[in-house]
Amino acid sequence: MRTNVGDADAKGAKAFRRLPDGFWLHGAMDKRRWRRLALRLGLITVGVAAVVIGGSMTWSYSASANHRFEVADAPSAPVAIVLGAKIQDDRPLPFLVGRLDATVDLVKAGKVKAVLVSGAADGTSGNETRAMAEYLAEKGVDPKVVVVDPFGLDTYDTCARAVQVYGIDRALLVTQSYHLPRAVALCRTLGIQADGVAATCDCSVFSLARNRAREWLATVGAVPEAIWNRAPAVLSTPDAAVRDLVGAQPRGSR
Repeated sequence: MRTNVGDADAKGAKAFRRLPDGFWLHGAMDKRRWRRLALRLGLITVGVAAVVIGGSMTWSYSASANHRFEVADAPSAPVAIVLGAKIQDDRPLPFLVGRLDATVDLVKAGKVKAVLVSGAADGTSGNETRAMAEYLAEKGVDPKVVVVDPFGLDTYDTCARAVQVYGIDRALLVTQSYHLPRAVALCRTLGIQADGVAATCDCSVFSLARNRAREWLATVGAVPEAIWNRAPAVLSTPDAAVRDLVGAQPRGSR
């Protein structure tokens, strides 16, 4: 049986006319409801993120208050802990150069007796700690006062290993100013009387802005670490190298 095209069109038109009154109006209203719901959820998400990030940043700045300094104003301490960063072709990049140059100034000013360079010896960009130690030597720092921690895989691990492996209880932390609140807060939470020293960076505005944004997220992750005191990724046997350099006694000794 053949279907006449004209008849099919007529039937379709009748079906369209038989749609309930207000069908299209209800559809438009449903779309508006979904848009309002999506907007509300978006605003709630933004609000929660602001509270979480803001609370984390408040913790880090409060915990490190009065413990962040410029190089010229930094107090003395037995050891400077230099936090690692990416390298390229076995050479430090600008962020790390700034940290190392600040450390050279601290050593030359007699504000520290030893230096602990902490980073990833098997990092994605290369051996950070070897590049750090070599750079310091090139700048005139005696290699004998430099101790290498090849398993400072992140800021928390650097602080935890400084306490648990190297027995450090007083130190200057050297890194850029945006990183200091989290670094100082974590180290102090883990038992180090830490003061932060702000390093400069010959970096682009974009690089600085990107790293500051990343720091907000990293600070959110630091809060549970500070609460639960997780073990570092690599926990080595105790190393007395730093204590020997500064002439300190092991923890708990009389």
